Amino acid sequence: MRPSVEERVAYLEGKVEEHSRGFGEIRDLLVHTDGHVLALDRKVDRFRAELGSRIDALDQRLTSRVDAMDRKVSRQFTWLVAMQIAFMLTVVGALIRG
Repeated sequence: MRPSVEERVAYLEGKVEEHSRGFGEIRDLLVHTDGHVLALDRKVDRFRAELGSRIDALDQRLTSRVDAMDRKVSRQFTWLVAMQIAFMLTVVGALIRG
């Protein structure tokens, strides 16, 4: 026996209600997911800012160490040149006297 029109309409109403409830659940999940995405975005922004400041601090430390090393090498080079000049003057002086 075929279902009556009322039974078929009732069945369709039940299906529409199920779909409406399902769409409501999907909407709630999307709102919840959107909150998680926003929270994750804030975390990424904080991490990016923290990482940027750490890189800047490291760059400053490295720059100061390179500058200090450069000054030290320059001093040592100056001393080396001065010693070579003194040695050369000593040799020239010895040759002139000799």
